Amino acid sequence: MNTSFWAWFGIAIYIIIGIGIAILARRRMGAGISDFFLANRTLGGFVSCMTYSATTYSAFMMIGLAGLTYATGVGALGFELTYLCGIFMLVFFLPRFWLVGRKYGYVSPAELLTDRYQSRAVGATAAILALVFLVPYGAVQMMGVGYLMNGISGGAIPIFAGILIAFACALAWSRIAGMRSVAWTDAFQALVMIIISAVILGVVVHYLGGFGSFFDKLESTVSGQLTVPTSRGAWSINMFIGLALPWLFFCISNPQVSQRLFVPKSVTAMKQMLGGFFIFGLVYTLIAVLWGFSAVLLVPGLEKADMATPALLSQPFIPVALVIIVMVGITAAAISTIDSILLTLSSMWARDIHRGLINPEVSEARQLRIGQNWVIPIMAVIALIFAWWAAGKSGLSFMIAPLSSAASAGLLMAVPAIFGAFFWKGGTAAGALVSMIAGAIVVLVFQVTGLKPLGIWPGVWGAIVCTVLFFIISLVTKPPKEKAEEFMGYLKEKLTEGKFI
Repeated sequence: MNTSFWAWFGIAIYIIIGIGIAILARRRMGAGISDFFLANRTLGGFVSCMTYSATTYSAFMMIGLAGLTYATGVGALGFELTYLCGIFMLVFFLPRFWLVGRKYGYVSPAELLTDRYQSRAVGATAAILALVFLVPYGAVQMMGVGYLMNGISGGAIPIFAGILIAFACALAWSRIAGMRSVAWTDAFQALVMIIISAVILGVVVHYLGGFGSFFDKLESTVSGQLTVPTSRGAWSINMFIGLALPWLFFCISNPQVSQRLFVPKSVTAMKQMLGGFFIFGLVYTLIAVLWGFSAVLLVPGLEKADMATPALLSQPFIPVALVIIVMVGITAAAISTIDSILLTLSSMWARDIHRGLINPEVSEARQLRIGQNWVIPIMAVIALIFAWWAAGKSGLSFMIAPLSSAASAGLLMAVPAIFGAFFWKGGTAAGALVSMIAGAIVVLVFQVTGLKPLGIWPGVWGAIVCTVLFFIISLVTKPPKEKAEEFMGYLKEKLTEGKFI
């Protein structure tokens, strides 16, 4: 059977359906900026959970995590479980984001920091961090789609063609109907993604003789990859902390994810979102890691580890129909994440940079036009260029999972300010501003130069610097006492009502 033909066919059907969903969603979209960027805060629990899941996991899991497992062994599982451990922070942060978002009308996470610290410079700085560090994260989604389509089609679809398809779809759908079209697509595709992925894992394990035989073969064939550090030296303690620390705080540091904490329509929907995502994430993590080990057994010796999933899906015993469906599911999740990043960046530029620093009197309609017509296309093109460049590189640093973590390392610099906003009345604008800027400079310099003083990774150094600076500078500068009292007083009142427990 001509796999390349069915790959193109599946892509064409997906694009047609995606356009239909986007157009249908546009009919339900209101005229306001909140409706475009947050679906007017009216998403139910199931859709909230699925859009959070698809945005979070995207190409990273089935391409990036499977590839990382293929290259570095079982330590990849511990790395990804760190993210799920971080999800427990949402027990504290989700209701707080949701409550203040509704009360004060925040559209972007940076806008929350602007108001809480009573400083436009703080929000603008957080927005600039996102503009800088989310470009690589958006680019790796495009790379994942390119690798996937190239591998499944047997090379008939060039990697750059897949990257270009992801770019075009994300650009179109994020502009057509904003968050609503992205969320509706996510709800369907996230289910397809996890169900078909589990089915294919079952087919692979059955082919290898069942789970008992599967693990026996792992132990006898690649036993060195089942220990930490591995026989090849991967997953030293510094490597693990360097990659895992940004992942631990991902749910609040990455604005395209934390922005979704504003969208559930009710407390019930919020609880369903949190519980559903945790179950989804645990199951999907195990599937992705087992996919990576399956590829080790069936297609050893790949030059590029991120091609592990495409190579696995190209095995002749896996039905082509399943392969095409999972290709579409992973592609949709990757494009969803790009959509989400573009929407978040456009909202942050319009609300926190243009309105915050350039023109405080700009109308809401003008903000929306700036986001739709300028920021979304420009950031999409920059991500496209980065994806094209990085896809031609080799080595651990240019694999999807490490690139994703490196992007999140820069966003980690906003975490002390976020914690301070909710839990410390003494946090100041000066502390937030200096800590984010200094930490980001440290991360950028170390990442560009490849420096790891004492063997410690850039994100860890940045986290140390920004945390220390935030507390020291806050102690010697004046906090916005009135706003802090109002902000935390409101949260205390609402959170003691009992319905959030």
